Amino acid sequence: MTTMVTLLTEGFADWETAMLNAVARSYYGVDTRFASPGGSPVRSAGGMLVTPDLDLADLDPGNTDALVICGGIIWQSGAAPDLMPAVQGARAAGRLIAGICDGTFALARTGLLDDVGHTSNGPGYLDESGYGGKASYRDVPHAVSDRRVVTAPATAPVSFMVEVLHGLGLADDNLAFYVRMHAAEHTRLAEPA
Repeated sequence: MTTMVTLLTEGFADWETAMLNAVARSYYGVDTRFASPGGSPVRSAGGMLVTPDLDLADLDPGNTDALVICGGIIWQSGAAPDLMPAVQGARAAGRLIAGICDGTFALARTGLLDDVGHTSNGPGYLDESGYGGKASYRDVPHAVSDRRVVTAPATAPVSFMVEVLHGLGLADDNLAFYVRMHAAEHTRLAEPA
């Protein structure tokens, strides 16, 4: 069974990975798990209280097919947890690693984005992370996947879901249909009133 662990922190952006986890679990049978620093319950930006399955420190990349970093304001603060062991372990094990919004900032801090194509919330957004990947940054409004690393701006949870599921080998006609439904909503919003 495919296993995906999503890291949640205090104040996590609940909308950014909700669709990914729901579709992965409900339609593709993925074992979706959640981790937090210390394994402690965390409250989302929207006020949802989540009790994670495991402590970030206990994450075993060998038993995880994908590590997903959900965004949240903590990643640009001094209270951000150290992701280096989890990211290095997942990378060494050849696992898919994904980050959305400020989750990309967290990944940039680890050096993971220094040599892979990636995106985030805008040009220069990752500069304060101290990373060396500015030349590989892609200024696009959708998720980017390169060498088992998926990144996305906060406004792209649908393409983020698609790229993660594709990276796990789960993309199919059902996923394409689901994406077309979401695209129809946004197409309509772009039309003049």
